[in-house]
Amino acid sequence: MSDREFFVLLLCVFVSVSSVKSQGSPQDAFILQYLERRLAQIEERLNQCEQNTLSVTQKTYDVSSEMRGHLSTLNVLRSEVRSQLESISTRVERVERELEYLENKMPAQSDIEMEEALLEQQIKAAELDQLKRKAKINVENDCNVALSEIKSLKIMKKMGDNAGSWFKDPFLGSAKVYLLSGVRNNTLLEYGSLQSFSDRIAVPPVKVSRLPFSWQGTGHMVYNGFLYYHKADTLNQILKVDLSNGTVVDSTLLPGAGRIPVYSLNTNTYLDMAVDELGLWVIHADPEYGGNLVLTKLDKGNLAFESIWDTQCKSHDAEGAFIICGTLYVVYNTHYGGRSTVQCLYDIHDTIHSSESPVLFFPKRYTSHSSIHYHPGDKQLYAWDDGYQTIYQVETTASDQITAE
Repeated sequence: MSDREFFVLLLCVFVSVSSVKSQGSPQDAFILQYLERRLAQIEERLNQCEQNTLSVTQKTYDVSSEMRGHLSTLNVLRSEVRSQLESISTRVERVERELEYLENKMPAQSDIEMEEALLEQQIKAAELDQLKRKAKINVENDCNVALSEIKSLKIMKKMGDNAGSWFKDPFLGSAKVYLLSGVRNNTLLEYGSLQSFSDRIAVPPVKVSRLPFSWQGTGHMVYNGFLYYHKADTLNQILKVDLSNGTVVDSTLLPGAGRIPVYSLNTNTYLDMAVDELGLWVIHADPEYGGNLVLTKLDKGNLAFESIWDTQCKSHDAEGAFIICGTLYVVYNTHYGGRSTVQCLYDIHDTIHSSESPVLFFPKRYTSHSSIHYHPGDKQLYAWDDGYQTIYQVETTASDQITAE
C-alpha cells in the first residue's frame, strides 16, 4: 500500500468516525470502537516497522564498517605478500646465478664414470673450498708491495656530517670525486675533480644522485662507474648501482655478516667495501670467530664470492681498515680519539705478518676516522676525519724487504 492510498484510507476512516459520532446509535458506537482498535493496531505495526528499519540500517552500517576493516587488513597483507614475493624472487635469481657460477667452475666429467658416493664427496669438497679457502690470487701486474709508512697529511675540506665517506673511482684513473655524508642517506654527490671539490669557492657538485635505496654506515665504494654499498635496514645485503642511470644491477647477501659492527669505534658500519690493486673486497666482523675481521674477495661483475679469509685482527678498538695488494691493514684508536695506528695486518699471500711488521702511526689530526679508503692509483688514503675530508700519502716497499727487516 502506498503512502497516498494509506492517507486516503485514514481520511475515509476519519470521515466514517465523524459520521458515526454524529449519528450516536449503539451500533455506530460499536463500529467506532472497532475502527479505533484497527487504527491502534495499524499504528503499532507502523512503529514496529520503523523499529525494524532502524535495526536493519544499524546492522548494515556495522557490516559495512567491519568489511572496510577487513579490506584494510587485506590491503596490508597484500602489500606484505608482494614485498615477500619480490624478496624471494631476488633470492631465487641470486641462487640461480650462484648455481650457474658453480657449474662453470666445476670441471667437466662427461668422459669419466664415477660412483655416486665419490661424486657427492667431490661436490661437497668443491663447495666447501669455494666458500672458505686460503688461496693466492694470480694477477697480471706486480703486486709484491707492502705499506712501509704513512707520510703526510693534507686536509682538503670540511663538509657534511661528522661521519661520512669520500673517495675517487680507482678504475682507469678516473678523476671524479664522490662524497656520501652521514651514516644513513640516499644522496650521492659527484665532483669533476679533486681540485673542483677542494676549491675554497663554493663549487656545486657536477651531479647529485638520489639512490634507489638508502645506505647504512660509511663503508661504500665506487669502482668502474658502479657504487657498492650496504643497503639500509638489511642485515648483510650489498647493492651494486649503475651511476649512469641510478638503477640496481645486482645484489648479494654476505653470509655471517651484519651481526656486529665491523669496527667497534664505528658502530654504524657493518660492511666495509674496499678496492686495491687486486679488485673489490668487503670486510666484516664475525662474532662466532671471536669478533675477528673476515676478508672476502668479490667478483666486481656479479658479486660472487671468490675467496674468504678469517684473520687474526680484532674488531675491538678498531676504527677502520684498508687493503693494499691483498694485505689488510687495520687501524686502531681509543674511544677518546687518540692517535691512529696500524697494529694488525693480514696478508692473503702469507708473505708478511703482524709480528714482523712495525706499528705504523698516522700523522696527528682531529678526533677519529669514520672511513678510510685506499686508492691504488694515487697511492693515497682518502679519510673522513670528524667532518674533515683528509688525504694521507703512503709509501710502499717490496714485501720481501719488510719480511727481511
